[in-house]
Amino acid sequence: MTRIAFLGPAGTHSEEALLSLGRSDLEPVPCATIDDVFLSVGSGAVDLGIVPIENTVEGSVNATLDGLAFADDLHVLGECVRTIHHALVLAPGLSLDEVTAVVSKPEATAQCRRWLAQHLPGRPTAAANSTSEAVQRAVAEPGVAAIANHLAAELYGGTVIEESIEDHPDNQTRFVLLGRGIQPRTGDDKTSLALFIQQDKPGALLMILSEFAYGQINLTKIQSRPTKEQLGQYMFFVDLQGHMEDDNVALALKCLRLKLRDVKVLGSYPRAK
Repeated sequence: MTRIAFLGPAGTHSEEALLSLGRSDLEPVPCATIDDVFLSVGSGAVDLGIVPIENTVEGSVNATLDGLAFADDLHVLGECVRTIHHALVLAPGLSLDEVTAVVSKPEATAQCRRWLAQHLPGRPTAAANSTSEAVQRAVAEPGVAAIANHLAAELYGGTVIEESIEDHPDNQTRFVLLGRGIQPRTGDDKTSLALFIQQDKPGALLMILSEFAYGQINLTKIQSRPTKEQLGQYMFFVDLQGHMEDDNVALALKCLRLKLRDVKVLGSYPRAK
């Protein structure tokens, strides 16, 4: 069996993403945090990991970006995109007007902000490490409501009292599969990069973008993040269509390596369908 780490405990959206891979050879291994997923894969305790990387409502998951940028020898091997539906979960026998507080993973709470303001105004919110942990707390503390999915409610004995409370019906999260090595070309690939500039100066971003424009390479994402070295120093995350072995992508990377402090290929992998 292939051991694969995910953000646990059992019943999280990350586990649902894992199950959606449809592989019977995977042995799920829950981890308490995204950092723990990276540590488990990096140490060899597990073979693979799966983590969320971005959401259509709340944007990028910074813990995943930082893990990819600064972890040694880990790569993105694949991706999957999941439509995320949130439910309000209570201890059995309770109703909406008995809710005194709401708990969930901060990203999940943020994706339901408008619904909470309309239906549970004034109720305080608290953070949990995962939506599954939130359901466990809701079941143990009557009156506390959890924002979670049906799987977590079923596993931990909660009752779903409101369906699809996410503010945006097209709420989606992209998950990436972590491991080692670059995947072979398929003809429909994506490449993820971490680009470290020599120094912050006018035109640095334009210089980077010009290399991709010259190669007629379509960028699907670009984002800056601190390098964690000192204030004012930033790096760029880039997702592009194509494989690092495609001629135009390989030429762009070669040119960027002559101009940047570091060009780290985070992975070349099949695009999600």
